[in-house]
Amino acid sequence: MTSLAEYHERGLLDEPTAVVADAHRLLRQGQRAVDYHRDHLRRLLFDEPVVDTTVAERIDRSIGHLRQAAATRDTHRDAVLAALAELQAAGPACVDTIRSPDLSAPDTAALLAIAGGAKLHENLLTQRLSVVTSSGPRIAYSALQRLESAGLVARDTSHPVHAGVPLTLTEAGRATLTGTPRSAAPGPSPAVRAGAWPPPATRPHR
Repeated sequence: MTSLAEYHERGLLDEPTAVVADAHRLLRQGQRAVDYHRDHLRRLLFDEPVVDTTVAERIDRSIGHLRQAAATRDTHRDAVLAALAELQAAGPACVDTIRSPDLSAPDTAALLAIAGGAKLHENLLTQRLSVVTSSGPRIAYSALQRLESAGLVARDTSHPVHAGVPLTLTEAGRATLTGTPRSAAPGPSPAVRAGAWPPPATRPHR
């Protein structure tokens, strides 16, 4: 499936949509930095056999890096929401290229996150459902239900929910993000003019 980032790389997005795509790309990078520093901190806390002053100093530095990475990630997240809000205020001509008329900015941000890869998970203890995205942020199940009701997202029911159900954008969902017109259903064949011979369906091939 072609993602929004691939459309952007090919130069197929208009300027307002490209701004949102750039902001979302930075958000994904920011989340990857958070994941890296979190894993590094986990290794320091649980994998080091002996905690001495040197390890404690490394832990302090790792916490500082994690705090800074989280702040940068949050800044990029706010930039995505701000770009979507600008589209919403710009008028229907710009907004319709990135979202359907009844799609809010938070739901559009959720649709963008799902486009980058996402799975629906169920907590084994609480049985609570939530969407985990490859870019990091979790999406509320209620937001997924709204996107599914709008026909923008589909789930792969062949996977058990406790193992993670892959989510993908439908054709309508991709069209909402890229501004690509949906393919029209084939119309009726043109009527044959009375007296025309032979009919088009029976005309021999040369």
